[in-house]
Amino acid sequence: MASQRIDFPGADGHTLAARLDTPPGEPRAWALFAHCFTCGKDIRAASRIAAALTARGIATLRFDFTGLGASEGEFANTGFSSNIADLVAAARFMRESGRPVSILIGHSLGGTAVLAAAGELPECTAVGVIGAPFDPAHVLDHFSDKLDVIESEGEATVTLAGRQFRIRRQFLEDARDQNQARHIRQLRRPLLVMHSPLDAVVDVDNARQIFEHARHPKSYVSLDDADHLLSKPEDAEYAAGVIAAWAARYLPDRDGPADEAGANGGVTVNELTPDGLAQQVRVGRHRMLADEPESAGGTDMGPGPYDYLLAGLGACTSMTLRMYARRKGLDLTGVQVNLTHDKIHARDCEACETETGRLDRITRHITLEGELSDAERKRLLEIADKCPVHRTLQSEVEILTLAG
Repeated sequence: MASQRIDFPGADGHTLAARLDTPPGEPRAWALFAHCFTCGKDIRAASRIAAALTARGIATLRFDFTGLGASEGEFANTGFSSNIADLVAAARFMRESGRPVSILIGHSLGGTAVLAAAGELPECTAVGVIGAPFDPAHVLDHFSDKLDVIESEGEATVTLAGRQFRIRRQFLEDARDQNQARHIRQLRRPLLVMHSPLDAVVDVDNARQIFEHARHPKSYVSLDDADHLLSKPEDAEYAAGVIAAWAARYLPDRDGPADEAGANGGVTVNELTPDGLAQQVRVGRHRMLADEPESAGGTDMGPGPYDYLLAGLGACTSMTLRMYARRKGLDLTGVQVNLTHDKIHARDCEACETETGRLDRITRHITLEGELSDAERKRLLEIADKCPVHRTLQSEVEILTLAG
C-alpha cells in the first residue's frame, strides 16, 4: 500500500491536510472517509479502515476537517455545515484530479455529514455510515453543561476527549437547524448502516432512525460488541470488509475481467504497510489480508501465512468429502475440519523417514454429521487423505523463484 500526504483547498479557502492510501495497481474504486467529531484522519479507526479497504483494491482519501489535525482554520468558526462543505471540496479535488469518488464512508458525526453531502456528489454510487448519529445536534450532548454559557455569552471552552475546544453559538444553531431526515430521504444512493448495540457514545437507536428514514436499497449490519471508536483492530477490519463486499455491487467496474493472476490461477501478494508485516493477497477479484499477530511484531489485520496454509487444506478436505458423499449418495449433512500446526522432533514421527531435526506436523480433526455407518465414516476419512491439497503437501514440491 502506498500512503501519500496531500493538501487541497477547503470550502472556505483554508488548506486541508489529507492522506491518500492506494493499493498496488489500478484501484477498483475511490473512496472518501469522514472522521468522527473532533477526531482526525489519523485516528486508529480511520487508518485501519482505510488500510483494509485499500487491501481490497479501494483507494481511500481521509482528511482533517477545518481546524482539526494538520488542516488550517479555526475550529471555533466551523460547524456541521462547514463539514459538509469540506466533504464536497474533497470530492471536487478528487474529481478534478481524475479520481472520482464512488464510495462515501463516515464514522460517527462524519457519517451524519456524508449522508448530507452525498446529494451534492453525482459521482457517488454508495454511502456507508458507522456509528452515526441521526441528528447532528446529538454532538451537543458532549458539552451539555456549557450550553447555557454558550447561549448567553456567545462562546465557551469545552473539554472533549481530554482536549479543549472553543464552541460558539453559531455551532449550536447550525447543528439544530439541519433537516437530516430530509437529507436521508433524498439520498437516492444505496446505504449501508453499521452500528454496535453496545455503543455508549451514540446509542444504536440512531441507526434505527437512519434506516427507517432511508429508502431502498438499504442494509444494516450490527457491529456486535465493538465500541464507538472501533478501537479493536478486528472490528475496524470487519467493518471495512463488509463495506468493500457490499459496495462491490455498486462499483462501475464490478463486472470487469479478473486480474491476470486470478485468470491464470495464481495469487499476487503485495506489502500493504511497508513499515510492517501486513500483506494484500489478490486472487482474481478477491482481496484478502495476511499479517502476523501483535506478539510477533505485526498488527493482526489478517490471518498469518500458516493460517492460510491450514485454511487451504481444510477447505479442500471439506469440498472433497462433500463431492464424494454427493456422488455416492451418502447421508452426510455437515462437515467441520479443525486444523493446527506445530513442530515435532523427527524421532517422534513414526511414519517419517527423517530421523533427525524437527518436522512440521499438521493435526486435522474431521467431524462428520449425518446418519452414516461405521464403514461409511471410515471410507470418508480415507477420502480426506486424497484431497488435492493434502496430496500436494505430502508430495515432493519444487518452488521456482524468479527475479522480478
